[in-house]
Amino acid sequence: MKQSYVYILKCSDNTYYTGITSNIKNRIIEHQSGFHKESYTYKRRPVELVYYAEFTNIELAIEQEKQTHY
Repeated sequence: MKQSYVYILKCSDNTYYTGITSNIKNRIIEHQSGFHKESYTYKRRPVELVYYAEFTNIELAIEQEKQTHY
């Protein structure tokens, strides 16, 4: 089964970003490096991982992500 992760980042401006990914390590690296210039976190770096949860069911992960938006 493929793993999915819901995660919350605290941004440098004290806002929070919630996301979902299948590779938590790579996704955090992308956020930290500014890999996606259109991303919410791009101008709010550095970011800090403050929460993540692992799921084997992508539908449950998506539902969790929707519920964790600040």
